[in-house]
Amino acid sequence: MDDISAIYLRGIPHKLPRYTKVPKGKEKPLPKKFDWRDKKVIAEVRNQQTCGGCWAFSVVGGIESAYAIKGNTLEELSVQQVIDCSYNNYGCNGGSTTKVKLVRDSEYSFKAQTGLCHYFERSDFGVSVTGFAAYDFSGQEEEMMKMLVSWGPLAVTVDAVSWQDYLGGIIQYHCSSGRANHAVLITGFDRTGSIPYWIVQNSWGPTWGIDGYVRIKIGGNVCGISVGLNTQFVLDMKV
Repeated sequence: MDDISAIYLRGIPHKLPRYTKVPKGKEKPLPKKFDWRDKKVIAEVRNQQTCGGCWAFSVVGGIESAYAIKGNTLEELSVQQVIDCSYNNYGCNGGSTTKVKLVRDSEYSFKAQTGLCHYFERSDFGVSVTGFAAYDFSGQEEEMMKMLVSWGPLAVTVDAVSWQDYLGGIIQYHCSSGRANHAVLITGFDRTGSIPYWIVQNSWGPTWGIDGYVRIKIGGNVCGISVGLNTQFVLDMKV
């Protein structure tokens, strides 16, 4: 367990305001099942290797999807650029998902270690986030579902200490909500069965879990997924 924590679990929580629902009149009912992967706007599962940069993987994954949801080609953006250049973070030693022009991964490839920040002033491509929101959704997982359907995948922090033995199924028990130490990306949810669950993309490679994904029960803040302190979604961006 110490090895797992030392290598993978270095997400740094960042205090966020509690989400307050704004009444909008009659709302469309939530679908029973929704997954942004079905829309072809989710990039392939990546592997952070020995780099504790999970915070960067979750943020970049959300940005990639937000860019594609707006009708653009799904691009693989540079996680390494965020690790090296994001202000007030700790590179491969952890960081916050609320501090981050992103170029393609092919221009700035992943090295699994913190490096010097490189700027690409002459690059013909780059994506900048011009607005985002981040809240504490504790006790409001239905609101999280609404946000996911409306805006795109959600970057969240969780307590993933117990995930080393995960092989499949739905995590319902024995997953602490005590301290956020890992960042992941929620791509969807499924409420068609007896146990509703979140569909969550991890950054431990495609051979971990269910092809790189984990299912977490909806309700009860399992693994701290709603308190996560860094539930965020991209509101707008520019190229």
